[in-house]
Amino acid sequence: MKKILVINGHPDKKSFCTKLAESYLQGAQKGGSDTALLNLFDLDFDPVLHKGYRKRQDLEPDLLAARSKIEGAEHLVFVYPIWWGSLPALLKGFIDRLFLPGFAYTRGTVLPKPLLKGKTAHLIITMDSPPLYHWFFSGGHKIMINSILGFCGIKTKRISQYSPIKNTAPLKLRKWIDQCREKGAKGI
Repeated sequence: MKKILVINGHPDKKSFCTKLAESYLQGAQKGGSDTALLNLFDLDFDPVLHKGYRKRQDLEPDLLAARSKIEGAEHLVFVYPIWWGSLPALLKGFIDRLFLPGFAYTRGTVLPKPLLKGKTAHLIITMDSPPLYHWFFSGGHKIMINSILGFCGIKTKRISQYSPIKNTAPLKLRKWIDQCREKGAKGI
């Protein structure tokens, strides 16, 4: 049984990302995976790393619980929009506060050692710009795949892009929700 954690990085409970995250989770449960959903909008934490890495900032209880869920998961599914070519501030703040030395990687050597090896990821991304525009002119995917997940040892196995969201027919949106459910059932 695969242990899957779905992390919804959209700050709005009524977003299309929330629907995609819930759909993936339903599919994964139906497929027999051990699942959990982490909606960042439900967490109580300060997303600002106030002193950078100069001074340790204690993790709030919700971040400690999130860290435990990440440690226990084999497969992480990040669901989020691309805004201004990158991650939304809530998701970036979550990563800044949680993916710290000692948890996500080691410090003190020339090349930090990734500590989350063996985990895989699936990025489910929404945006309003055309996908090709994003691939050529934006660094959002590369930042998440290489600079964040890859740096910590997490291998991104799949990217699912849904765009444009704005002005898309409800039938097509429903199709995308169903696709996420199918991907969840397959555990990919």
